[in-house]
Amino acid sequence: MARILIVDDHPLVRAGFAQLIGDCPDLEVCGEAGDVAEALNQVEQSRPDLAIIDLSLAGGSGLDLIERLRARDQDLLMLVASMHDETLYAERVLAAGARGYINKQEAQDRIIQAIRQVLGGKVYLSPRMTDRMHNGMADVSNERRDIDSLSNRELQVFELIGRGHSASRIAEHLKLSVKTIETHQAHIKKKLALDSAHELTQRAIRWVMEQGG
Repeated sequence: MARILIVDDHPLVRAGFAQLIGDCPDLEVCGEAGDVAEALNQVEQSRPDLAIIDLSLAGGSGLDLIERLRARDQDLLMLVASMHDETLYAERVLAAGARGYINKQEAQDRIIQAIRQVLGGKVYLSPRMTDRMHNGMADVSNERRDIDSLSNRELQVFELIGRGHSASRIAEHLKLSVKTIETHQAHIKKKLALDSAHELTQRAIRWVMEQGG
């Protein structure tokens, strides 16, 4: 029986995944976590075969968690389940060490398929994303290319700006200095061709809203 750890900061999401997994005789939930620290602790205690990880977590980001878990345990399989745009994040999570990406809007119907596919040694992506990766990114808009140019950390800062966080709050959340956050903000403005902090905030808010909040 494969052991599954669910990492998501929404209790209702964890409960929903747990119920779907609990209905499968070959799968069991061995633990749940709502933030990065708890997830790291649960991995040590419960030794899961696979972790389902959201990208937006308290105490860090899902991408950071994936990289930390990959450094600790090369055998742990990871599947991202998130509301974020798959076309923007799928390649990033695969590069970080995950073996699949599923959008939460599709998860109720496909999460078990995704889990079994990853446990079977394969990568799980939506058919649309698989075709996109095979055919290249020629259809990506200029605006999307700009966002794609952001590093993982810059994208994380960009999202937090869009959620209304100040530089000091972002620094506290990411455990970085305010000066480092301000440097990231300057790099983001340059990459997105924005002239002011106000333009950066407006662009970030719009992007977060487009991602579903």
